[in-house]
Amino acid sequence: MHFSGLGNMDLALVYSPLGLGAVAGLACGLLIGWHLRARLGPTSKSLMAAMGNSAGEASVMGESGEFKMILVVRNDLKMGKGKVAAQCSHAAVSAYKQVQRRNPELLKRWEYCGQPKVVVKAPDEDTLVHLLGHAKEVGLPVSLIQDAGRTQIAPGSRTVLGIGPGPADQIDIVTGDLKLY
Repeated sequence: MHFSGLGNMDLALVYSPLGLGAVAGLACGLLIGWHLRARLGPTSKSLMAAMGNSAGEASVMGESGEFKMILVVRNDLKMGKGKVAAQCSHAAVSAYKQVQRRNPELLKRWEYCGQPKVVVKAPDEDTLVHLLGHAKEVGLPVSLIQDAGRTQIAPGSRTVLGIGPGPADQIDIVTGDLKLY
């Protein structure tokens, strides 16, 4: 029996494992694309409106369209590896919560980029405070961590400054000269 002029060989190809696999792959691709579109939500124009910036897409998204978070560690405190990891974790969580409250659309874009985080070092507290002020001037989210003083360092010591998540180009204006930790 023939359907719409298809020969037996054509029907055999459609119902073969290869044909069914291609159909299943196409269906999966469409479903994943639909899911990502629904999850990511608004376009970059909506993101600009959410950030309250009408200067243009490049100033909001950054020229590269990338987002990142920077964790600036004070190098003069000579913290152990575990202490640095804990302080960076405090800064990352604090920054995340701040942006989650204030700008969830920005957070979605950073998450879509893979949640990049970079750890750099500052020589001393004065540099940390200067970076904090500069980041605020640029309009970036900041999170300054002060230690409780239960283990290695004095209570109230400023240990790590979290900057972002935000547009990579804007963050680089503030932290681009710092060396990796």
